[in-house]
Amino acid sequence: MIRIFSILIGAFFSLALLLAFGTGAYSYITEPPAKTAEARFHLKPEHLALSSNGWFGKYDKAQLQRGFKVYSEVCAACHSIKHVAFRDLKALGYNEAQVKTIAAKFTVTAKDPLTGEVKDRPGVPADRFPTVAYAGKGVPPDLSLITKARHGGAGYIHSLLTGYADPATYKNAAGESLPKANQPGEGLYFNPYFANLNLSMPAPLASEGQVTFDDGTKATVDQMSTDVAAFLVWTAQPELEKRHQTGAWWMGFLLFATVLAYMSYRNIWAEKKGH
Repeated sequence: MIRIFSILIGAFFSLALLLAFGTGAYSYITEPPAKTAEARFHLKPEHLALSSNGWFGKYDKAQLQRGFKVYSEVCAACHSIKHVAFRDLKALGYNEAQVKTIAAKFTVTAKDPLTGEVKDRPGVPADRFPTVAYAGKGVPPDLSLITKARHGGAGYIHSLLTGYADPATYKNAAGESLPKANQPGEGLYFNPYFANLNLSMPAPLASEGQVTFDDGTKATVDQMSTDVAAFLVWTAQPELEKRHQTGAWWMGFLLFATVLAYMSYRNIWAEKKGH
């Protein structure tokens, strides 16, 4: 009797659960919830074509040097790249003397090996880029791994840097104006590529010619954004070219081994199939 009673109770709760699920699913299909303003106005990052893309991609050293210049003259005031050492810049095509000059421009807090005293000194190639001491509200993210940490990678960086817009006149693809509740408050700036549409960073690349490139490339906003995005791909994946080369070698080896194994199979076992 107790067993029958338990089965009936279980069946009742299962039926109630199934009914609730069915009612909720029907309501969702017939009356889907309205999209939030963030969902209606947020844009996915656009794809950015870089020489490092694809299975056999390689870095464009001239572009990486331009990107580093954009970072050091525009971004470095707020954002650090603490996982990168100065000597790593040799991979961008800088020689040892240039790396020493770049490192010496930065102040590094380190322990004196002779006295054990912690003090500031000019950077040396063995040091990593120092963490930025930011005086504003919040702490800007470190950019060393930003292209791995954000969906869209380099495309996200480029879209964000070029995507600032006037919230008063902006319209989404459906022709809707941005609701007042979602317009940026004091100290915030509208950018549809940012998750909640408003961020505290003003457009860092707001006008042409903010940086003068050594190779004579015209420093448009799009060019500077593309170059710094390419540089940040390198800071996140400095081993990318080596990994691509290793992968290509192994793919070739596996293809050769597969062909060799098939030929061996044909040579050894083909005549024995008939027995």
